[in-house]
Amino acid sequence: MDSVRFLLDLAILLFAAKAFGILARRVGAPEVVGEIVAGLLVGPAVLGLVDQSDFLSQMAEVGVIMLMFEAGLGTDLKKLRQTGWKATLIACAGVFVPMALGTALFLCFYGGPGQLLKGLFIGTIMSATSVSITVAALKELGKLDGVVGTTITSAAIIDDVIGIIVLTVVIGMTGNSSGSALVIGKAALFFVVAIGSGFVVYKVFSWLDAHYTHTRRVPIASLCYCLALAYLAETYFGIADITGAYVAGVVLCNLSDAGYIERRVDISSYMVFAPLFFTGIGLKTSFSSVDAKLLAFSVCFVIVSLLGKVIGCGLCARACRFSGRDSLKIGLGMMTRGEVALITAQKGLSAGLLTADFFTSVILLILVSSIVTPILLKREYTKYPTD
Repeated sequence: MDSVRFLLDLAILLFAAKAFGILARRVGAPEVVGEIVAGLLVGPAVLGLVDQSDFLSQMAEVGVIMLMFEAGLGTDLKKLRQTGWKATLIACAGVFVPMALGTALFLCFYGGPGQLLKGLFIGTIMSATSVSITVAALKELGKLDGVVGTTITSAAIIDDVIGIIVLTVVIGMTGNSSGSALVIGKAALFFVVAIGSGFVVYKVFSWLDAHYTHTRRVPIASLCYCLALAYLAETYFGIADITGAYVAGVVLCNLSDAGYIERRVDISSYMVFAPLFFTGIGLKTSFSSVDAKLLAFSVCFVIVSLLGKVIGCGLCARACRFSGRDSLKIGLGMMTRGEVALITAQKGLSAGLLTADFFTSVILLILVSSIVTPILLKREYTKYPTD
């Protein structure tokens, strides 16, 4: 019986995701918000109908990889070049402002001898940006390939790279990691290899595209390339797999059939994998180990984390001559936290910089930012439409 339990779990999650997704749209909220709430309700935190499992986690991981691959396919390289240096500055502000605020917050609650390093790690968790939910919201609004959407996506990818470097340095300060320089070098090497090999890959796919236009073999081959690059990025270069997936999409985004590939990939993503990713956020939520002090810290942790991104990224975007409204959209788009924050927290647990209790704070941040960000973005784009 247990061997086929995953079938019932899938049925419950997919049905709940679609039902609450429709409900969310009926009340004017993005569909992904309903899917996250669905996971929270059917998961251990409320009804307990579905428990998190390795299988569901792996399916959710495929979901976020496919979302980022679609984001890469929808990238306008011309706009990416135009926003590249701006996105880099915004990403830097989006890392170091939340990191400073997070360190200060932790020391206010748990300050004492030897606590600075733990504070720096809490700040490192705050600095992580997960653009997947923002990508889904922007895609739903039809704004993913606009100047603001491209800037947010680019800044989030750069933020991920900077975050890996910061994480490596902070963990290296514990004495538990001796290869900080090596890890940073491998992260840089990934982009050199990905860009260098990307020219060859693009030529191969251009040939396939010319000879097999609008056939399924091209989307299948492109998805294989996406999954392979995602695997190589995380396994051999220390870069998050979602970054590899996004880069794969960027490599193929100039193909004449890029839109066709994206639509084909979106069928599987929309029906199965993406809903499992968003409901998976809700499944991870548990409130069983929360005491008064941790609850107060968690609330402050969420508020400071959200404001840190809006202030850091928003002000930097304004300094880069974006309009006030577009700067706010960029700040809001960078607020989401997801799998990157969880991965960072898990590495901190392994290094002894974090106890399991603080996962409640991280989960709460992911949940709140995942729900609030799409709602605020939709409201801003509805009231003040721009590219």
